[in-house]
Amino acid sequence: MKTKPKLEDVAKHAGVSPTTVSRVLNNRGYISEETRKRVHNAMEKINYFPNEMARSLFTKQSNIIGLIFPTVSNPFFAELIYNIEIKCEELGYKVFLCNSLNNMDKEKKYLDMLQRNQVDGIIVGSHNRGIFEQVSTSLPIVAVDQYISNSAPIVSSDNYLGGKLATEHLIKRGCKKIIHISGPSRLDTPTHLRTSAYKDIMTAYGLKPIIYEINKTFNAKENHKVISQVFHENPDMDGIFASDDIIAANIYNKAVRIGKNVPEELKIVGFDGTEAVRNFLPQLTTIQQSIPEMAERAVIILDKKIKNEEISSHLCKPLDIILVEGASTTNVFAT
Repeated sequence: MKTKPKLEDVAKHAGVSPTTVSRVLNNRGYISEETRKRVHNAMEKINYFPNEMARSLFTKQSNIIGLIFPTVSNPFFAELIYNIEIKCEELGYKVFLCNSLNNMDKEKKYLDMLQRNQVDGIIVGSHNRGIFEQVSTSLPIVAVDQYISNSAPIVSSDNYLGGKLATEHLIKRGCKKIIHISGPSRLDTPTHLRTSAYKDIMTAYGLKPIIYEINKTFNAKENHKVISQVFHENPDMDGIFASDDIIAANIYNKAVRIGKNVPEELKIVGFDGTEAVRNFLPQLTTIQQSIPEMAERAVIILDKKIKNEEISSHLCKPLDIILVEGASTTNVFAT
């Protein structure tokens, strides 16, 4: 059996001592450029890869960030994680990605695994608050759109303003019976501010708030079941504000299947404005979040926590959102 090359093999091929190779790998002390090249050329020639875990024990830093998110199959999380990886690479971090589907047991196992692998910090986008409460005091953690710990900073968009803009837009387009479809209210998340804004605006205009919850957010059958219920119980509805674009897209497709004209009979507004949904359903009116900025801010805050640097107040403010109008609320595309 062919054995993996060792540090001593690199030293032999480079014509230097193992100590010199170690100093090159850990960037310690003065090493001439010529020696560095010889060591790196030797590593490449014999296909040697340094033991990152061993190096992390020496440097006290792994340069690895753990990511715990529900699923990359959702366009919002997929785009967010993509941008997080870009920013992590820019700052010299690698990532471990964990898809939890908001399953508490899986999240516990992932958290244990990340700690055993000595990650420098974790970015969390899942819902199970109690899991992270204790470790957040000893391990740098940043949350995206979730309340996971009293000590974990939160990166979030202005969800209340988004809910306000969505509801007011439907009212200004003449809607009188506007349904809101949201995720489960039992979860502790800033996204519930979208629902709060909907209720406040409906009440302010003398309209009755009607809210349906999808308790299994990432379950397609549950989504279709609730959406069918909404259409069956509210044949006279003329507006729907969905808490995310996937729900809104399913509503749009349901309306088309049953012959309900959009936007003449039913106007629809979603939330997120991901690139994927905008490409495949450009006619959807949505509240667009700045996902790249959200990702960048999460990584910057975590990096500062890892380095014990002060986090300026502006990094913790809600991110701006905009309303992007499409044919799901007007007959003419916004220009």
